[in-house]
Amino acid sequence: RDGLRCMQIARKRNYPTITPPDVATRPARAAQRPAAPTVAELIAQGAGQFERAGLAFGHGMDNARDEAAALVFHVLDLDHARAGEVYDDRPAADATRRVRAAFRERIARRVPAAYLMGRMWFAGLEFEVDERVIVPRSPFAELIDARFAPWIESAQVRRILDIGTGSGCIAIACAVAFPGSEVDAVDVSPDALAVARRNVARHGVRDRVRLLRGDVYGPVGTARYDLVVANPPYVSDREMQELPKEYRHEPDIALRAGTDGLDVVRRILAGAAAHLEPHGVLFVEVGDSDRRLQEAFPRLPFLWLEFARGGGGVFMLKASDL
Repeated sequence: RDGLRCMQIARKRNYPTITPPDVATRPARAAQRPAAPTVAELIAQGAGQFERAGLAFGHGMDNARDEAAALVFHVLDLDHARAGEVYDDRPAADATRRVRAAFRERIARRVPAAYLMGRMWFAGLEFEVDERVIVPRSPFAELIDARFAPWIESAQVRRILDIGTGSGCIAIACAVAFPGSEVDAVDVSPDALAVARRNVARHGVRDRVRLLRGDVYGPVGTARYDLVVANPPYVSDREMQELPKEYRHEPDIALRAGTDGLDVVRRILAGAAAHLEPHGVLFVEVGDSDRRLQEAFPRLPFLWLEFARGGGGVFMLKASDL
């Protein structure tokens, strides 16, 4: 203590000081650097940033943590099946910088994580996606997993029509679920069909999934089907103005459907009876337009489906109902 006091007095009076020998020979202590973040810590950091930025979710993930986790696993090329084994890993500094850059882009551009990754999962399958198609997120995945039971017998499903196929996710998932079936997948957008074509090749179903350009039933002529599925545009003009910025990255043509959101659904209903086999079934997603549809067609016996994994706005009609 006396030595330290002498050094303090010397500094105040500008006297020369002598460093004690033990201090002179002591090695300099290395600066303490913060430990690199773990995978789990990066996910938590991203989730916090997303919540503070007020991002909107609903493009395959419905919360900040899941979206941050998807980006971290994508950038670090981690296997989701081994998630429990990698949460404590500490990525290299360059990898951490790339993760944080992805977080910044998600916030700055308000672009869904699926577009940053170039992929999304649907019905247990991975699909390529970009801004030419909407991000797969339909509750149809749950119906496909159950092979549309109990409303149709699997053995009866030989021909399927998917209206508004987009990335091809519903058509391809149906082809996988019904390996003995043939699927016609229709879309008005050549850009969407280009993406769907890549996904058809990716999943090895070129011989059973036929991609057709046109509106609703236009490209299929008089063909009839055991199962008709559709996730068409169903957002009204007013609702389009209220959507979060994330949805503006998706094709307007895949979302907007006129004043009441029912322009395309009306055409699907009008032609359904002529394109269903006698035992055939129609499934259509209309989202938040369900009430308007019910009011527009009060005599149709819509069966509105419930989903264990969330989502809604999907109805079922049998050929006999039409």
